[in-house]
Amino acid sequence: MQTGLIIEAAGSYVAKQYQERPHPNLVYHNLEHTKLVVAAAQQIAAHYRLADNDLLVVCVACWFHDLGYLMGETKMHEEKGAEMAREFLNVQQIPENVQQQVVGCIMATKMPQNPQNLLEEIVCDADLFHLGTKEFKERSRLLRQEMELTLQKEIPGAVWNAGSLRLQESHHYFTAYCKALLQQQKEENIAKLKSKLDKQEEKAQKKEKAAAKKEGHIASPADNGNLATIKEEKKGKEEKKKEKEKEPKPGRGVETMFRTTSTNHIRLSSMADSKAHIMISVNSIIISVILGVLFRRLEDYPNLIIPAFIFLLTGVLTIIFSVLATRPNINIGKFTKADIDSKKTNLLFFGNFHQMSLEEYTWGMTEMMKDSEYVYGSMIQDIYHLGVVLGKKYKQLRIAYNIFMFGLIISVLAFLIAALFFPVKN
Repeated sequence: MQTGLIIEAAGSYVAKQYQERPHPNLVYHNLEHTKLVVAAAQQIAAHYRLADNDLLVVCVACWFHDLGYLMGETKMHEEKGAEMAREFLNVQQIPENVQQQVVGCIMATKMPQNPQNLLEEIVCDADLFHLGTKEFKERSRLLRQEMELTLQKEIPGAVWNAGSLRLQESHHYFTAYCKALLQQQKEENIAKLKSKLDKQEEKAQKKEKAAAKKEGHIASPADNGNLATIKEEKKGKEEKKKEKEKEPKPGRGVETMFRTTSTNHIRLSSMADSKAHIMISVNSIIISVILGVLFRRLEDYPNLIIPAFIFLLTGVLTIIFSVLATRPNINIGKFTKADIDSKKTNLLFFGNFHQMSLEEYTWGMTEMMKDSEYVYGSMIQDIYHLGVVLGKKYKQLRIAYNIFMFGLIISVLAFLIAALFFPVKN
């Protein structure tokens, strides 16, 4: 079973269906949306390094998951898409168990989403991938346009935004990859929706007041009391809003600090490795020359034995400390459930998990991401240990450079003294 060819055939088949059955109302659930979902699924699948059969299941499910809309099915479009996927896979002579997995992935996207395994989680997250991206606003606009064309009536902005907000707040990503990648932007999208709704409500209230004023409404004492209460509430809200705006947003600043610090440490580590490699290369050449050329002539020039030995020792010691500076240390590579519960292990460092299975590591990361204190603690550990390694690396590298510098000076002086004061007598 050639996975790539079947996935390509599925894409061609779905594209042909959209070409043969143009549907002007489908400005959101169209071929472009399907391609975006497939691309998102492939991105997530690449992270989890899916086997060929699993990749086939995920990609075919994504190609067919919304094809039911094209056939006039809205409420039951998942069932129709699954049916069409089965027909296609039967023609391709795909085994029954693979077909069932594809159907399961398509049906898992039915709202509310309810995936039962990793493949279904990937398809569900790919289907609503845009909720956590900057394209959310544009995709939401197209979906609203499609709904208006389908229902043949205009949907008020406040009503649509309230519905979008409910969807965003009730939705959550299932894969650890999407949680880490998309959650921050998703929260920003929610904040923008809330801000927009507040403005729309304020605008609606102003219109109501203006309409009441235009009708010549005379305020009674009770109305005046209510109006005073409303003004006080509004004033309180505005003061709270101003205070909130003045408050620093530590989340963003802290994350930027962690990212910048980690990047700087990694860059410094790379620079140290480059310097060590230069020292190793230069001194390897020096040692090769000494052993290959100079040692053969020492019988003729015995006065150069001590300078040659000093030069050779300098090169060897420099290489030793340069190698020590770049030599990696590997931990045992395993953690236990107790380590996660007690927050003792740092899953951001490969040395703590390289001997574990993907399922165990995914579980550990998911547990860690549930606790922001654990996440930030792991980041602090990661930066600290990077700093410790850097300190050790640069200390050994400094020793290597000092040995090379002073050894070179001493060797040259030794050669000069040997040549000038202890010449070879013919």
